[in-house]
Amino acid sequence: MLVLLGEPTRRRLYRFVVESDHSVSRDECAKATGVDRSLVAYHLDRLLEHGLLEARYERPPGRPGPGAGRPPKLYRRADREFALRAPPRDYRLLAELVVAAAEAGADEVAEAIERVAGEFGRSLGEAAREAGDRPQELLRKQGYEPFEAEPNLVRLRNCPFDSVASRYPETVCRLNRALIAGILSGLGSDRDRAMPSPQEGICCVAIRTASRRSAGSEDRAWRGVRGRSARP
Repeated sequence: MLVLLGEPTRRRLYRFVVESDHSVSRDECAKATGVDRSLVAYHLDRLLEHGLLEARYERPPGRPGPGAGRPPKLYRRADREFALRAPPRDYRLLAELVVAAAEAGADEVAEAIERVAGEFGRSLGEAAREAGDRPQELLRKQGYEPFEAEPNLVRLRNCPFDSVASRYPETVCRLNRALIAGILSGLGSDRDRAMPSPQEGICCVAIRTASRRSAGSEDRAWRGVRGRSARP
């Protein structure tokens, strides 16, 4: 199934749909990517057929009722999780066992996991800082899909631990917050703060960024995050 994304044009269209803050039409995809509309339709429907996208028909605002024409087909990323491993491995089961053990054990176990998560995040941040990566680049690499929900507030569209977090939300969210706080510390973003901010359909952690006064490139690090809203 994921082999579908090996085709460059299809992968570019899929990425545009995923990174959009709303369900998108074929016309929007064609305009944004420069791909012919008929080819756009073919690739999007292939992704739809194989479960990577979802679609619905909806009229644009301001064009209701008879005579408005057929509503366009709008696409969004499917709410499904895919994994490709050879040979088969079950790391999710391992994660669930570790988290379940933390919840069943003493507070010291959960605190140890939280501390290790923070240290690991810091090491990731330090390595990324040496490589010249900006905060949002590192978060994207870790699967968080950051977007600027409002000035000085970055939310994370995806939780990389979603399947485990749904069963053990308190422990996983504490771990997640510690990991992101460690990443920010390692990046040198000491004025930015990871905070719990549960919201339907996105990560339970948000990042409150400090006001930026300087026009320097380092102070503009978060501006590379395109302003997007969480998809409905």
